[in-house]
Amino acid sequence: MYKNVRYKFIIFAVILISGTLQINIAKAQFSLAGQLRIRGEARDGYGNLVPKGAKSADFISQRTRLNFGYKWDLLTFGVSVQDIRVWGADASTISAADGNRLMLHEGWAELTLANKADTNVKFKLLDLLTFKIGRQELIYDDSRLIGNLDWLQQARQHDMALLKAVHHGWQVDLGFAYNQNTDANGVTNSNYLPGNLPAYIKNSLGTLVPLPAGIVPLTAAGSAANNSSKTGTPLFTNPAGTNGATQNYKSFTSLYISKKFDQTKMSILVFNDNFGKYRLDSVGSAAAGYVYGRRFVPNGATDTYNYGVNKRYTYGLMLSPTFGNASGFGKIAIQAAYYRQSGNDRDGKTMSAYHYTVAATYQKDLFSITPGYDVLSGTTVADQAAGKNNSFDPLYGTPHKFWGYMDYFYAGTGSPKGGLNNPYVKFKYTANTFALGLDLHSFSLNKDMKKADGTTISKNLGKEADLQFSYNMNKFTNIELAYSLMKATDSMPFAKAQAVNDVTAATFNKTGTWAYVMLKFTPDFFYSKPVAIKQ
Repeated sequence: MYKNVRYKFIIFAVILISGTLQINIAKAQFSLAGQLRIRGEARDGYGNLVPKGAKSADFISQRTRLNFGYKWDLLTFGVSVQDIRVWGADASTISAADGNRLMLHEGWAELTLANKADTNVKFKLLDLLTFKIGRQELIYDDSRLIGNLDWLQQARQHDMALLKAVHHGWQVDLGFAYNQNTDANGVTNSNYLPGNLPAYIKNSLGTLVPLPAGIVPLTAAGSAANNSSKTGTPLFTNPAGTNGATQNYKSFTSLYISKKFDQTKMSILVFNDNFGKYRLDSVGSAAAGYVYGRRFVPNGATDTYNYGVNKRYTYGLMLSPTFGNASGFGKIAIQAAYYRQSGNDRDGKTMSAYHYTVAATYQKDLFSITPGYDVLSGTTVADQAAGKNNSFDPLYGTPHKFWGYMDYFYAGTGSPKGGLNNPYVKFKYTANTFALGLDLHSFSLNKDMKKADGTTISKNLGKEADLQFSYNMNKFTNIELAYSLMKATDSMPFAKAQAVNDVTAATFNKTGTWAYVMLKFTPDFFYSKPVAIKQ
């Protein structure tokens, strides 16, 4: 009797809970998807030239990501957790001191403030108005200046707030970000150390010492293996940016406006990023050794230096008209953009830089060809001596997509002070299950650069070919293979600051190669395969 009552009670509870969940699920929308991306690479001259006789660097990296989404009436919520690592970077068993590479890639909420299509929303002056806040990716246009850098396993995100409006086909986004290092009690300023720093550093005498508070240390070539040096390069545990940047922004304000007129899209980007000012400082003594660095945070009440911000402004216009269609004569898609950069750079130097691009893609059925030309302004030697910086910085985009897959320019290994001219042509064949592409680039300096003896180097930097194949094995599985070849000229080691004289430049192999194979698994955990119904 007792068992029978208990059984009925359990059945009732299950029905009640199931019913409640079904009611809730009927009102809310959940999404849950995963991503496992494993990439094996063989690098022999990737990013920079390598010394003659050097062996290739071979490794396998992995990104594991879990994306959760929730939508209820006026609120959308998203979380993306990821773990990135190189196979073998951790021992098969680790201790607590080894840490981990698990991080929050995205965590945001988006509140709907206006929606003409939703009767629950009273405010209807705009077609759609939302407010998105938290850690999030930011992508505009083709990711040229603002992108998620998805090629890198760690990708890119911003801690920010974003007000998004859509009205009569116009899109207007207003963004704001503000960075700080700590919320600890007792901190009496809002100055910002722009990056992740090591806990210990070798001082000028080679003694390992704790890193003094409030400074970014300087070492020869920015290497932790070298001693602290007054004329060195900032040393970070992780680089602040992917385009050779040595300082993360303190804050930014962004405005993005776009509108599509028939088959022409127009977009305007205005981006103001601010960087903390610093002064050169040292801690220690001649007898015990010095730690040299850039001080961003006041060293006590007697430190009267103005630790404000250097303000940089980037603004420009992109037009993308399309003509025809792929099934008839063919479709022609034009893309043209021009951007200016002014204000002051991270180091306080006056900026007057520009970037323009023009490309035309002709597509006929499954085949397309895209000739194009990119220019990123550079800085002359005279301008450098005058304390000016006229080298365009492509902000927080996805450079891997534009200036060669081997990432010689505006990626982690930096870019030439002389800027870049890049005519290119891209071929692509896209079928239902696979795609085959070939990109050919020619690279040259935009402005002259010189060797240490004052001799001007040739502007021609070299040529690159990128061959890529992608195959969709099923709905959730993709395999990608690529091979790239760089044929650099004798100017490349000087342009990439690897050499200042002919003797050093001659030690580098001018041919670089890079190959990879990548497996991508992207399951949708709520997906159910459609079942055929027999008639």
